[in-house]
Amino acid sequence: MSTQIATGPPAGVPLHVVPGVPESPPAPGGAAWWASGSGYGGYRLQPAHYEPERVPQEVLRHSSTPDTLAAGSPGKVGLLELEFGRNDRGTELVHHYQKSPLQIMHPLYYDPLRPDMPYTYLMATGGGILQADRLRTDLLFGPGSSAHVTTSAHSKVYRMEHDYAVAQTNVVVGQDAYVEYLPEPVIPFADSRFYQRTCVTLHESGTLVAGETVFAGRLARDERHRYTVFASDFEVRRPDGRIVALDRVRLVPEDGRTGGLAVLGDRDVLSMLYVLTPLVPAAQLADLLHSVLAERFEEDLFLGVSALPGDAGVWVRILGDDTEAVAHANTVAWGAVHELLTGRAAPRIRKS
Repeated sequence: MSTQIATGPPAGVPLHVVPGVPESPPAPGGAAWWASGSGYGGYRLQPAHYEPERVPQEVLRHSSTPDTLAAGSPGKVGLLELEFGRNDRGTELVHHYQKSPLQIMHPLYYDPLRPDMPYTYLMATGGGILQADRLRTDLLFGPGSSAHVTTSAHSKVYRMEHDYAVAQTNVVVGQDAYVEYLPEPVIPFADSRFYQRTCVTLHESGTLVAGETVFAGRLARDERHRYTVFASDFEVRRPDGRIVALDRVRLVPEDGRTGGLAVLGDRDVLSMLYVLTPLVPAAQLADLLHSVLAERFEEDLFLGVSALPGDAGVWVRILGDDTEAVAHANTVAWGAVHELLTGRAAPRIRKS
């Protein structure tokens, strides 16, 4: 396993499969290299790399230049690149690039039933996400690999007076790969403006179990729906660009309210689980998830389970006011899916 902290593209890494990364960056030191602005930090520190292709109008309308550090300034661009590959011993981290505030813990292998499967925790060195922050994470899972990726803590989005913040995650799931991407919830503080985008490129034979959860705010302080805007896009495409699934969330509270159930219904927690796999029919997955969730949580939570078009998988949405109940429902749903798809019971995910 090699770990690289560098400014140029690592040798042998198939950058062309990651959205937004140039297939052939200019040769270091050449005239084209400097002309393209690739001298300091390389192509990664160019706006074309860390700025999203588009920003929802609900967020973009708050664009401005902060009186502190503007977007692109030192410390405002966080980058993380991880590539997992399969070998005779199992799945290992074969490429690692990080730029503060994004970083990882060393992958752990603590599941005795899946000693080949690493569990990796994404971390941030700062206390939370600030105005004008631009965060980009690229996760590449090679053919036949298996991995679980999560975050070590909730993501706090702080109050903003100028501009907005963006967190992009690009996930590439290769042939016959099995990936679980289940980050901890996002907490948007009062007056925050945040756009979260997850773009997945999923091979027809690959499997992805992914989740997203957002709180209404700092609930312990009775702060509910006081953020300015929370926007989230979850997109799944095939390698040829065909769209498989698209889920958009736009929360723009008015007087601390968000409207009906379709837009969170003034509840405290909104959570989504996406299971995309060719291993079992979508109807079987939907029946399983509806059964395990309705049996335990139907009286306390609003639940919805739907099959995705083309037998691609299922989509689950959970609404509630009890953070622990929603977290428990997610754990139960993930555990049932994990056991069905891998044939082994899910481990307890260790968090500090």
